[in-house]
Amino acid sequence: MMRIVTEPLSANAFAPFGDVIELKDSPDKLINQGLCGRHHDLAEMDFTNGRAGISLFNADPRSLPYVLDLVERHPDGSQAFIPMTPAPFLVIVAADEAGKPGTPQAFLTAPGQAINFHKNTWHGVLTPLSAPGLFAVVDRIGPGANLEEFWFDTPYTVVSA
Repeated sequence: MMRIVTEPLSANAFAPFGDVIELKDSPDKLINQGLCGRHHDLAEMDFTNGRAGISLFNADPRSLPYVLDLVERHPDGSQAFIPMTPAPFLVIVAADEAGKPGTPQAFLTAPGQAINFHKNTWHGVLTPLSAPGLFAVVDRIGPGANLEEFWFDTPYTVVSA
């Protein structure tokens, strides 16, 4: 198996694949009598032939080292994973190479970070590293299949830095 070493999630490193959703250095504006900072429009949600929906996912936790044998993508919509706990989770992505995923990259989130995969981005499944694996997920609700899976002939092992 080939090894992939995790790196901390950052907006710059993740930009080719999607958006890191986290607080800015300062809010765009104060609301609610000045007691709430609004950090506005942090992810580019993009849907074809459908609408945005909010679902709750409760995923079983995984651990490192993690065996990566499958990635998926959603050709008709972006997908945001928003953790409902401060625990870090694993984010795996791969660039598209002629319709197939290239060599995957792995990121570990910090508390307060969420992600949004751009439409048609190869990514690993939701991978919490501790229980509960409770996430709000914003993605496309609409007709037709919006899932393509790719199984690697040779799995990867994801390890911590």
